[in-house]
Amino acid sequence: MPELPEVEVVRRGLAPAVTGARVVGISVEDPRALKRHIPLGGDDGLGGHGVTMRAAAGASRAADFERRLTGAVFGAPARRGKFLWVPLLGQGEPSQALLAHLGMSGQMLLRAHEAPDDRHVRVRLWLEHPEHGELRLDFADQRLFGSLAIDVLDGTADGAAGGLGTELALMPSQAVHIARDPLDPAFDDGAFVAGLRRRNTGVKRALLDQALVSGVGNIYADEALWRSRLHPETPGSRLSARKSTELLAHVREVFAQALIEGGTSFDEQYVNVNGQAGYFAHSLHAYGRTGEPCDRCGTAMKRVPFGGRSSHFCPQCQRRR
Repeated sequence: MPELPEVEVVRRGLAPAVTGARVVGISVEDPRALKRHIPLGGDDGLGGHGVTMRAAAGASRAADFERRLTGAVFGAPARRGKFLWVPLLGQGEPSQALLAHLGMSGQMLLRAHEAPDDRHVRVRLWLEHPEHGELRLDFADQRLFGSLAIDVLDGTADGAAGGLGTELALMPSQAVHIARDPLDPAFDDGAFVAGLRRRNTGVKRALLDQALVSGVGNIYADEALWRSRLHPETPGSRLSARKSTELLAHVREVFAQALIEGGTSFDEQYVNVNGQAGYFAHSLHAYGRTGEPCDRCGTAMKRVPFGGRSSHFCPQCQRRR
């Protein structure tokens, strides 16, 4: 699943191409990609039963999405955690945005108008940019866990900018429940340390709690814990303030390196806006290395089930004390 570095790579790739671009055409190839889009009037049609009613609900969402987005001008893309949005400009401060969540396999692909079709394209936008001319933005998603939606923008609780890439103290209503991420200039280190140390749950579970810190997923949690020599089941309440601060620093280090290397790609499900895979998978010390020697001490890396996923750690370097 794309985590913060992967979504940030996409945001950076989109920024120069879509900022200031006008949407001149839209084609919704699969309305299921709009499952989180709520048409004006508040009826998303999701309560209906039967094939016919679901098809009608999908058509309604698609028609509303196309009508409201056609002719809109995009502002600069912004991101908080794994949520990505592009404000829709108008008179004064924007009140709506195109909200994207990549889910497990979502891709935002920039293409020339005449480029051949990508696989699993669910929504297609034709853009006109004042400098770059005609572009095509394809939202592809093999597994359909991702989504696009037009969402209203609400004010941030702390009055700071909504996320990375924007100076506006606004963010989509569907993302207001998630915490800031460690790359956000307004991230509160002290609040994170205090919140982590109040938790009796395992430190990895705490890192994955998007209400405490956003953007950290399975891969980068394992990597940061390996660098911190922490067992994933160590209770947050057992960590000192110094160790908690050290863990946060390692989260940022892992994110920074992953951004340099374009994110982590194990298959074709995550690519950047040009369709290229990241190569941070070659720099992993913990995730996916079951049975391989620890890069620090040589002990065979261990894998244990964790909430429907897995944790990877070194049983020697990361002993639970």
